[in-house]
Amino acid sequence: MDVFVARQPIFNRKKKLYAYELLFRSGMSNGFPGLNGDIATSSLLSSSFFTIGIDKISGGKKSFINFTEDLLIRGTPTLFPSNKITVEILETVQPSQEIVDVCKDLKKKGYSLALDDFVYSSKFEPLIELSKIIKIDFRLTPLDEIEEMVKYLSRYPLKLLAEKIETYEEFQKALDMGFMYYQGYFFAKPEVLKNKEIAPSKLAILQLIADVNTATFDVASLEKLLNQDVSISFKLLTYLNSAYFRRLQPISSIRQAIAFLGESGFRLFVTLIATSRLADNKPDELIRVSIIRARFLEQVGKEMNMASSEFFMLGLFSLLDAMLDNSMHSLLSKLPLTDDVNDALIRRNGPLFPFLQLVESYESGNWSDFESARKSCGIPGENIIQYYIDALGWADNF
Repeated sequence: MDVFVARQPIFNRKKKLYAYELLFRSGMSNGFPGLNGDIATSSLLSSSFFTIGIDKISGGKKSFINFTEDLLIRGTPTLFPSNKITVEILETVQPSQEIVDVCKDLKKKGYSLALDDFVYSSKFEPLIELSKIIKIDFRLTPLDEIEEMVKYLSRYPLKLLAEKIETYEEFQKALDMGFMYYQGYFFAKPEVLKNKEIAPSKLAILQLIADVNTATFDVASLEKLLNQDVSISFKLLTYLNSAYFRRLQPISSIRQAIAFLGESGFRLFVTLIATSRLADNKPDELIRVSIIRARFLEQVGKEMNMASSEFFMLGLFSLLDAMLDNSMHSLLSKLPLTDDVNDALIRRNGPLFPFLQLVESYESGNWSDFESARKSCGIPGENIIQYYIDALGWADNF
């Protein structure tokens, strides 16, 4: 049975990464295994984690995991260390005395509890008193109701998490209302789309990306080109000498780096490092997601026997508009990308667009769209989770 696992970031008030919510799909259902109550088994959940490794998925951050009533009663949360997970109690769980007793025991054992998609009802009082975090969906709940709940819940020693925050305006609104944590893809959207000047330093980086991808492959000229930016040279050498590569002899020059990586690898690495510089005033998760997409799609391209470097660029630049708060059309006009990549990123069509949809729907846990994209791309499902886990590790190491 195929088991897919994705993660969605949770931020604090300073837009720093706090935790990840882990999203699941089995080959037998289009959502969390067991959402319908009879497919779920603790063995499916635990085997996926013990096989993959929870730290590989969460990058060492705390993991929010949804648990159905059945899984709570079975004691499934206790299969995981209390300092690694937050137990999310689904909105479908009824606060019976049995469930309340289970949650009391979990809290006594050191587990943090969160109520998911919370809508106030007096029957939930026993669970409110036990919870550390309450999650409120900004897409499903009217704003006036949210304000009432915030006011009521302020009497409890708990934190509020705003779900489905998709724009910076919504983030600011939730911030003003007193929410402590935020979940959603607001960080991956531009804050301003019109009349935004690009800083000269960022234009210089875009120019470097263009130059390194158009220059004739000549070691001396590429070395000279990269030596113009000391910080990128430093990052490149630091990364190539990190534990990820397990090298016996250190790489001490750009010339050695070019020899080690080869033409294609060198261009991709410099592009990757330079792109990360473009997002230096943004949440770290923005560049992390870009790198995950790049690595994930690179591997998909290899499986499809297509130009993997083109797939890498597709993923890496897919959030460029959010990095620079400008239109994708304006930004990509400055880069030497293929027509297929431009079509996918600017017009969201063309032969590469289904692959962009594939990674976007996977990372958001939109499993029905993911399945449609996977079929459209003609990719078998069995390698997807390996590609994703590899991309997570690659990005976290970077």
